[in-house]
Amino acid sequence: MEFLTISLLNGVSYGLLLFMLSSGLTLIFSMMGVLNFAHASFYMLGAYLAYTVTMFVGFWPALVLAPLLVGVLGALFEKYALRRVHQFGHVPELLITFGLSYIILELVQLVWGRSSVDYRVPDELSGPLFTLYGTQFPLYRGFMMGVALLMLLAIGLLLTKTRIGLVIQAALTHPETVEALGHNVPRVFMLVFGGGAALAGLAGVIGGNAFVTEPGMAATVGSIIFVVVVVGGMGSLAGAFLASLLIGVLQTFAVAVDVSLMSVLNQMGAAIGSSTPGYALWKLKVSQVAPILPYLLLVLMLIFRPRGLLGTREG
Repeated sequence: MEFLTISLLNGVSYGLLLFMLSSGLTLIFSMMGVLNFAHASFYMLGAYLAYTVTMFVGFWPALVLAPLLVGVLGALFEKYALRRVHQFGHVPELLITFGLSYIILELVQLVWGRSSVDYRVPDELSGPLFTLYGTQFPLYRGFMMGVALLMLLAIGLLLTKTRIGLVIQAALTHPETVEALGHNVPRVFMLVFGGGAALAGLAGVIGGNAFVTEPGMAATVGSIIFVVVVVGGMGSLAGAFLASLLIGVLQTFAVAVDVSLMSVLNQMGAAIGSSTPGYALWKLKVSQVAPILPYLLLVLMLIFRPRGLLGTREG
C-alpha cells in the first residue's frame, strides 16, 4: 500500500509538471495551428532566467519575472520571425522554430556555460509536506502540483469566461470577421504565442530546481511533451491534462518496478532460460524499459485512436 500511494503521488506530481510544459504547446497549436519545436527551449530559458533573477532578488520575484521575460521573447519571435513565414505553411514554421531551439541552446551555453547551475529549491519550500507510511512527501512537489492546477483553472477561465478569451477563439475560426469588428488579429496571435512561451517559462521556473538546470534539459523533455500533446489530442487542453497524468503515473510506476517478465513467468511455472528465443528481451526489467513506454503508448494511440484521447482532429 505504501509503494502504491507514494508512487501515485510522485507520478501525479511529475504528470502535472508535464502538463505545465505541454499546456503552452497545446494552446499555441489549438489557436494558431503551429507546432512549436522550440517550446522546450523556452522551458530551459525560464529555468536559467529564474536562476539568475533568484541570485539578485530571490525565488518569489523570479516566479513572476522569468515567465514574463520568456513570454516577451516569445511574442517578439512571433512578430518578427514566425509571422513572416506563416503564409508559406507548416514546414517553414517547423523549420524556423527548430532553428530557434538551436539558437537558444547556443546562447544558453555561451551565457551560463555547458555544465549545470546551482539552482536550488527555496528554503521556504524545502522539507516535507506530510509523512505517509514513514515516507516524507516533499513540500516543493506539493507546491508544484498546486501551481499546475491553478494554471489549468486560470487558462480555462481565461478562454471561456473573458472577453479576450472569446476574441482569441473567434480569431482562430473567423479571423476576417474578428478583424472587421476592430480587433487586431496578428496582435492576438502574438499574445497567444507569447502566452504559450510564458507557460513554458513558468514550468522551467518550477521544474528547473526540482530536477536539474543544464543545457540538455530541453532535449530531455522536448520529445515527451510532443507525446503528451498527441496522446491527449492535438489542440485539446483537457486531453493534454489527462495524457500528462497518464504518462507521469505510468513512468513513475515503471521506474519503481524492479522485476522482469522472465521472473514473473518463471514464478507462474513457465520455463524461461538462456536457450529461450529472445532471452535478452525476456530478462529486461520493467524499470529498464520505462523510458520507452511513453513512445510505445504514442504508437498504440496513433494506430487505434489517431485523434488522441480528447482530440477532435486527426493527429
